[in-house]
Amino acid sequence: MEKHVSRKPNMESSIYLGADGRWHGRVTMGVKNDGSPDRRHRSAKTEPEIKRKVKELERLRDEGRAPKAGRKPTVAEWMETYLTTIASLKLKPRSLDDYWSKTRNDIIPGVGQHRLDKLAPEHLERLYADMLDEGHAPSHVLKVHRILSRALKIAHRRRIISENVATLVDPPSVDETEANPFTIAEAKAFLLAAAKRPTFLRWVVGVGMGFRQGEVLGLRWTYVDLEAELFHPRWQLQRLTWRHGCVDPHACGARLHRFTPCPDPCATHRHYTRGCPAPCPQDCTRHASACPERKGGGLVFTRPKTKKSREPVPIPPPFIPHLIAQRDGQREARETAGELWQEHDAVFTRSDGRPLDPRADWEEFKELLAEAGISDRRLYDGSRHTAGTILNELGVDMPTIMEILRHTQISQTRRYVKGRSELSKEAMRRMGDAFLPPPRATSETRTETGQTRAERARRRRRIR
Repeated sequence: MEKHVSRKPNMESSIYLGADGRWHGRVTMGVKNDGSPDRRHRSAKTEPEIKRKVKELERLRDEGRAPKAGRKPTVAEWMETYLTTIASLKLKPRSLDDYWSKTRNDIIPGVGQHRLDKLAPEHLERLYADMLDEGHAPSHVLKVHRILSRALKIAHRRRIISENVATLVDPPSVDETEANPFTIAEAKAFLLAAAKRPTFLRWVVGVGMGFRQGEVLGLRWTYVDLEAELFHPRWQLQRLTWRHGCVDPHACGARLHRFTPCPDPCATHRHYTRGCPAPCPQDCTRHASACPERKGGGLVFTRPKTKKSREPVPIPPPFIPHLIAQRDGQREARETAGELWQEHDAVFTRSDGRPLDPRADWEEFKELLAEAGISDRRLYDGSRHTAGTILNELGVDMPTIMEILRHTQISQTRRYVKGRSELSKEAMRRMGDAFLPPPRATSETRTETGQTRAERARRRRRIR
């Protein structure tokens, strides 16, 4: 027999013992989009438990935080919606590209089939542990966590879910990458090696002014004011991942699918710095670069991420003659190329006017390190960190370095500026002098004039 309690008026809830032996609760939440009553159901084994569940649902309703009625999307479905219609309105192209990449390669294969309201903290913890076991860096896992957390935060705001479970999970901790900038001697050796190449000025600007790679390659003559001696970094050059424009991405990339791991050793990818690519999933939709209707990828001029990054930067006066020579040489190259020239207004170009490829630029950086006899390091270290550190060594104050590097916070600048042992030794010598007198000189210790005490005594006797 079912013990039935009639529906209570005025948004009150109903609790009853069902014929199945379980306790059931019905909570009136309001009305659905079509105008029909929105009644939510909860069940439990005991009466105290069902009362707790009903009370919790009523609390969410009264606070305006109750999830909306209807079938909840899966994680995969929500990530598609979030990236297509929400994140795309706010994120810069490169960031959106990275979100899509980590969603396709990590989030959907790991937790994509879970319903959004059924996603639990342990699901995310297992995902992160599996990614670490597969060899992903903690920084990569942390980025995946942040992407998921932001997507779930929006779902929570829109009452699709009652809680953002990502806030209940501790992602892997990431140690800050140790900066390894050039010393002044290394910077000179690097530029001496670069002087033999047509891209010499590109490296002078990168090392001497601390421009990011995308900012240097994205410099355009329209934004170079030689009279005022100012760079206006309004654009950056970035390589974005292609997206399929066809109806069936899986079939489109069929000839490029590779479902088995590479042999060991692999001859095909032996020169790849990141090793062999992972095998394709069975439902792979990658390889959009081969799609006849591909879109949104390749080399693209994009706006810098922040307003601060677009502020003008003074050009060092010694750079001006080199920039004028660069402009004149480019005019001659344009005339030589004729119809083959592709105009992009870029300061640094290939022989046909196209911007320098970031991949080729990175490879050239590595080659120049080897030619200059400098230990391997990141391109970021050899440009941005180097400029900040050398400016600091030259006695430039931190707020000025902050303006040159176009940081929004001085704490960010301090992370870029790495102290040198020479400066530390000099600072500690001055500290010692401030507290302790210099040791008494022995008879053979030379004074500031270069004479020992014995020599000075003999000189006084001769004078007498």
